[in-house]
Formats: sequence, structure tokens, C-alpha cells
Amino acid sequence: MTKWLLRSMTELSSRKWISSITGKIAQSAASRPFISRFAAAYNIKIAEAEKPLSEYKTLNEFFTRRLKPGLREIHAGEDALVSPVDALITGAGPISSGSIVNVKGQDYTIDELLNRSPRTANYMHGYYIVLYLSPTDYHRIHTPVSGRIVEREHVAGRVYPVNDFGLRHMRRVLSRNERLITYMKHHAGETAVIKVGAMNVSSIRYVQPLKDELSKGEELAYFEFGSTVVLLLEDGTFTPRDNGLLGMNVRMGDRLGSLHSR
Repeated sequence: MTKWLLRSMTELSSRKWISSITGKIAQSAASRPFISRFAAAYNIKIAEAEKPLSEYKTLNEFFTRRLKPGLREIHAGEDALVSPVDALITGAGPISSGSIVNVKGQDYTIDELLNRSPRTANYMHGYYIVLYLSPTDYHRIHTPVSGRIVEREHVAGRVYPVNDFGLRHMRRVLSRNERLITYMKHHAGETAVIKVGAMNVSSIRYVQPLKDELSKGEELAYFEFGSTVVLLLEDGTFTPRDNGLLGMNVRMGDRLGSLHSR
């Protein structure tokens, strides 16, 4: 009964317009007094922020903060796929006949994640990695590989929570929420970087100006409040690191595994 009630309340509160209102408040000067409270409540490492706390004018500006230069080391290996974000890996494994099995007890198809894109065929037997960003984390998204962006797609959708409750108890959150999908060509094939919106995420934004050629570790986009990134690796092009990925806390630039041509 409790789970049913929570699920029903979440369904009612997951409308995009509600998140837009939350976003407008976070972007207003009225939110400035909450910055220090927010940082304290989530134990954010404010010493890592690019600017002193007093220089952020809104809660949203602080939330989407950059880090001081050099705080994240990008793995230099030519074949290394690196984490695009600071996050907890909540799902990882081979894709079997176009299906991702048992992400917090739920299955997904590549077809629905990629919004029925013709590119779905590239990932039917590939590899997936789900990276969850909590409010504590740094929320800029970087490129996991060096390569060329060949397509960008915005998929309108809901804004269900992507925390443990949302992934377990809401129906197929990763494929129902709003998404920005970026396809990158690299030396070993293609990678899809899926940015998944969440409750109270007013938007997912690309870093401007848009660039088509990016080096590994360059800024790609950012979330306005916490969410999830899903990486899809093309069939036969990726081997995960030896100690496994599921359940790991990673930082942007950490090596996730090796890319190789088929």
C-alpha cells in the first residue's frame, strides 16, 4: 500500500511543468540564501568549486558549477573509455539481443531507450553502463571518448526520479523520462551518450557553442539538478575493466574499460 501511494504521488508530481517551476525558483536571486544550506545538507566539497561560495548568484549556478582546473585526471590511454561524470554505477553489463536486463529489477530495450532510432541496430549485442548522479555530485557531463558527434536527439518525456526508488518502483524510468542523446564516432566505432532527465531537473543543456569534434574529457552538457547518464557501446567494441563496474563510485575521467575495433 505504501509503495502504491508513493508511486501514485510520484506519477502526479512528475509533470514537466512542475519541474519547470522548481527550475525557475532555483535560477532566481531568491534562491541564493539556500546555497550554503544546500552545500551543507549534501556534504558537497565546496573547496573543489571553481569559485568561492559567495560568488554564486543562484542555487542553479552553484549546482551547475565547474571545478577548479586539474581536479579530475582524464585517463590518457588511447583506447580507454572514461567516465563522463562523477557518479555511482547502478547498472552495467552486456546487451543481449537488444535488451538490458535487471537494472534495479527492470528490463529495458535499446529500441525504447534510443526512441526507435535506426541506430538501434548498432547496439543490439553491445554493452551498457548506467551512471547515477546524486545531488552531492559534480553535474557537468564530459565526453567519454575522443571523436566526432554525428547526431544529437532530444526526446521529450516525463521527469520521474532516477534514484533507487524511481528505478525500482516506477515503470521503465530510463526510457520514459526526457532525454538528450548524443552519438559519437570514434576510432573503434560508435558510442551513444544518453542524458536522462529527472524530477526537479528543469532542463538538460548542451555546453555552448556546440562542437562536432571533441577530445576525451571535454565538456559536453550539464544537468540542472541530479540525474543519470547511460552509455551504450556498439557491438563488439568494449571490454570493461577487470574489477567490474556495477556498484562502483567513479569520478569523471576514471577508466571504465577498453575500446577496440571489431
